Amino acid sequence: MSIGQIRIGTLVGGGDAARVIPQIAPHGFESYSLTFWQTTGSTDLKETSKQVRELADKHGFVISSLGIFGNPLTGEGDNADSLASWERLIDHAPLFGTDIVSGFTGRLTGQSIDASLPRYAEVFGELSRRAADKGVRIAFENCDMGGTWESGDWNIAHNPTAWEKMFNAIPSDNIGLQWEPCHQMVSLIDPIPQLRKWVDKVFHVHGKDATIAWDVVREYGIHGPKPFVWHRTPGFGDTNWSDIITILMQAGYQGTIDIEGWHDPVYRDELEMTGQVHALNYLKRCRGGTFVANPV
Repeated sequence: MSIGQIRIGTLVGGGDAARVIPQIAPHGFESYSLTFWQTTGSTDLKETSKQVRELADKHGFVISSLGIFGNPLTGEGDNADSLASWERLIDHAPLFGTDIVSGFTGRLTGQSIDASLPRYAEVFGELSRRAADKGVRIAFENCDMGGTWESGDWNIAHNPTAWEKMFNAIPSDNIGLQWEPCHQMVSLIDPIPQLRKWVDKVFHVHGKDATIAWDVVREYGIHGPKPFVWHRTPGFGDTNWSDIITILMQAGYQGTIDIEGWHDPVYRDELEMTGQVHALNYLKRCRGGTFVANPV
């Protein structure tokens, strides 16, 4: 790889990283985003970081980010440890060699985005200061998790108007987005002009696409009985990822694109890694293929 080329990788469960990465590293993944659901649980982050860094030295990959996906604004039920997990990952991120911790903002359950903003500003204002002290950036995934502007359970960072309100509430340079086209396409938002507008706030990119059945939308709408959109592995969806990579590179993006698998309706189950490796090779082609040095 040349300096400035975007690395292409995949997501791996944080607690399973030392077991899974050696099995898939030979496919050529160049980065890994380690993710946790609602809590880091019993994972020994210091020991895991040591194991992963040894694998990184052996296989030549980087850890792009650590992720915790829960609701840190409520601290209720299964989300009781989500806020503390954010703190742990921020504190341990340098041990993994990454400067990004990502996840959902959370929201006040059943309330609007506007109603959730004061609690968001309180919680992530403090987390952003904690992260800044360690040279860490916070990136919010743009998934609605079934929520709307008026109500939801998980995340407020799924709409560009919400982003404006969030970044105004916490005007910190280390607060940004973990962006992907899929979640915007599910809302029938065109992701390409959106990325061009917001690229300076994109800290990390998930490799996930979507297919929109516009014939279904035109005949049945979006509230009818027929599905109108599917999450897809890159290379099987509607997005031209060459456009995405071009926009990122023109803006000087130095991060990674990490494939978020386990969503494709076709390349799943026994075909999961078939689809992911196809996406890996497709995205490498979209960035220009293998680096070729100029003649001296």
